[in-house]
Amino acid sequence: MKEIIINIGSLEIRVAMLEDGELVEFLVEREESKRLVGDLYLGRVNAILPGIQAAFVDIGYEKAGFLHASDLSASLDAFQEFDIVEAPRGRGRQRVAQEKKNGPPPIEKVLQKGQEVLVQVMKEAIGTKGPRLSTQVSLPGRFVVYLPNLDYLGVSRKIESGQERARLKNFIARRKPPNAAIIARTACAGVDSKQIMADINYLHELWQDIKARSEKGAAPLRIHEEVGLLIGMVRDVMTDDVDRIVVDNEREYKQLQEYLKTFSPHLCSRVNLYRDKQPIFDKFNIEREIEKTLDRKIWLKKGGYITIDQTEALVAVDVNTGRYVGKRDQEETILETNLLAAKEIPRQLRLRDIGGIIVIDFIDMETEANKRKVVGELRQNLRRDRSRSKAFAVSDLGLVEVSRKRVRPSLLHFFSDECPYCKGVGKVLSFDSLANKIEQWIRRIGSRTDERRIQIRVNSSLALFLEEGRRGVFDSMERLYKMKIEIQDDPRLHREDFKIVSMRTFRDLVQELS
Repeated sequence: MKEIIINIGSLEIRVAMLEDGELVEFLVEREESKRLVGDLYLGRVNAILPGIQAAFVDIGYEKAGFLHASDLSASLDAFQEFDIVEAPRGRGRQRVAQEKKNGPPPIEKVLQKGQEVLVQVMKEAIGTKGPRLSTQVSLPGRFVVYLPNLDYLGVSRKIESGQERARLKNFIARRKPPNAAIIARTACAGVDSKQIMADINYLHELWQDIKARSEKGAAPLRIHEEVGLLIGMVRDVMTDDVDRIVVDNEREYKQLQEYLKTFSPHLCSRVNLYRDKQPIFDKFNIEREIEKTLDRKIWLKKGGYITIDQTEALVAVDVNTGRYVGKRDQEETILETNLLAAKEIPRQLRLRDIGGIIVIDFIDMETEANKRKVVGELRQNLRRDRSRSKAFAVSDLGLVEVSRKRVRPSLLHFFSDECPYCKGVGKVLSFDSLANKIEQWIRRIGSRTDERRIQIRVNSSLALFLEEGRRGVFDSMERLYKMKIEIQDDPRLHREDFKIVSMRTFRDLVQELS
């Protein structure tokens, strides 16, 4: 059973997807951090970097967009889950074949600094990186995806009926607008040709309007805004296998009903308005699961667990038997734990919206058959993911690498800020280490200056440690360097920060000698 539960708050919209009562996807949109993916901008090229074959484009966002040479040309790489059945004709076919063989042309030959260019946001800004851009526009509708300036047609591989696939291919081939690619989405299955044609016509008119606006506008300018989170979710996910949508806001409920009446009236009855006083996420036991999405450790059935550590470059997942000791031999215990992890890890990747490179350290297995069984289970569960992902075979080091398309920051980065104390490291220096560091600076000051009275200014907790644990050391240093050493607590200072101040001139001696 598949359900979509929607909570409309005063400051954010939250969407949860449940499969058999288990939370598998969670999306959040806030007014101050609305998604950019799918938006179209008339941008201005700020800089071209031939060394990395990329350009930075001003789209009016706080960070310049990143446009790589590979995103300048017509490409269907983002539609690998579709069966592309017709290639470009004439010069288009030659150009695609040439680029496939030699790669895209040098970016400095295609773009110039100051040039205006129509771009679409493909990935949100993540960390220090700006939005990822592409000049290949794709406009998703309820039933089809419209790609201007291409000459393809395709059908979703999730439509299994050969007869239905043939019907859609024939219909699109006859009715496809010129100089445009049309790709039939999964929602096309069994849909009347008139509805599909209405979707194609709407997208074709939308593209004509976008072209006209881009020709009249001045960069940087947003030309087209992608639909909001709710309509986008229904458009992309609402198929016959979704049993119901429950929303706790009457205005949004009516909007969803209106949208479905236009495109899929037979699904209207599956949208329900939630009226209970109990918060909707509490009613469906979602709130507690959301809180767990920030946990590093996730417990598995039978007592095993996995840990997830996210870094800027990759995500490391470690599998452990934990409290599970099994009933027979060690290899069977390890296999059972790994199989449970191979089922849970894809769910966590979807739920936490983790993308990029994921490295999984399963518990070492002796037999090749067991390794293949675990990787097979992992791949089987990854197929449920809407984001494109791929799992590779077990490496010589016993690791499994997974790539998952990253479109936006993970939930961890969305919900949290960098720790002001550890600065993202996850650790701070111990009091002993800090005390030793301070002692080294006192020796440096004592041997290189003629100071006779200094004051050590430190965080309150470190001041207490120095007074109780290192006062004897400081007394010895006072005698050695013939200086008076005072300890002053300053609660405004970071735990790792300290100042050693001259009481004669009030200069910061650490900064001066550095």
